Amino acid sequence: MADSERGGERGFGRGRGRGDRGRGDRGDRGRGRGRGGRKPEGEEAWVPVTKLGRLVKEKYIKKLEEIYLFSLPIKEYQIIDWFLGSKLKDEVMKIMPVQKQTRAGQRTRFKAFVIVGDSDGHVGLGVKCAKEVATAIRGSIIAAKLSVIPIRRGYWGNKIGAPHTVPIKVTGSSGSVSVRLVPAPKGTGLVAAGVPKKVLQFAGINDVFTQSTGSTKTMGNFVKATFSALANTYGFLTPDLWKETKLTKSPYQEYTDFLYASGKDKHAKKLAAAALAESQQ
Repeated sequence: MADSERGGERGFGRGRGRGDRGRGDRGDRGRGRGRGGRKPEGEEAWVPVTKLGRLVKEKYIKKLEEIYLFSLPIKEYQIIDWFLGSKLKDEVMKIMPVQKQTRAGQRTRFKAFVIVGDSDGHVGLGVKCAKEVATAIRGSIIAAKLSVIPIRRGYWGNKIGAPHTVPIKVTGSSGSVSVRLVPAPKGTGLVAAGVPKKVLQFAGINDVFTQSTGSTKTMGNFVKATFSALANTYGFLTPDLWKETKLTKSPYQEYTDFLYASGKDKHAKKLAAAALAESQQ
C-alpha cells in the first residue's frame, strides 16, 4: 500500500509538471478572449453594491477627486472605469511562477504584477496570484484599479505651463529596494531604469531624476518601491498647501436621504424576489 501511495505521488508530481506548462499556454491563448470579450458585458451589467457605487452611478459624485478628498474607500473597480474610462491603460509588468511544497509534490501558481494609469495623475498597482495565467492577470487588473491613487505633480523652477515633474524629492521602498525621485527641469525626460520609467509614464510624470539602491533585479519590489514613492508626493505639506481648506459635508452625509431610499428599495426588491421564489416552489 505504501509503495503504491509513493508511486502515486511520483506520478502526480510528473503529471502536474507537464500540466503546468500546458495550462500556461492555454491561459495565454484565453487571455485575449477573456479581456476583450468580457469587458462590455461587465460595464452593461454593473449593479452597485456599495453606497459609494450608488452615488457614482446616479451622478451625485462627479469627480474622482471628491472621493479622495474625503478618503472614501473604493470597493468596486467599476467606479474607476466610470471616471477614467478609455483613458485608463494597463500593462503587465511581470508574470512569475511561485511554488508551494505539499505532500503530493509542488503546487505551482502564477503571480502577476500589473500597473494601470491614465498618464494624467492617476496610477495603480495590482498583484494577484492564481492557478491560471489569465486569471492572475484579470485579478491583478482589478486590484490595480482598486488601488488607483492621485499623483501630485509640480515644477522645477518657474511655474510656466503644465506641471511636468515631482514637486519635491520623495523616496519609496519595498524590501531591500529603495527608489528616490528628484525634480528635473523641462526637457530632461525620465532618467530612470525601464521598470520605474514605465510606472512614471503611466503616472503622467514627464521629467525626473531617479536613484535606486538594493536588489533592483527583483522586479516586484522595484515596482512597489516606485509606486510607494509616487504615493508620498501628497504626504509632504509644502507652503502652497498651508492655506485653510474648507471641507464640506461628506457625500454620505450630504446625500443620506437618497442612500436611505435606495437601500430601502433594494431591501424591498430582495424580499419580493424571495417571496416569489417561495411561491413558485
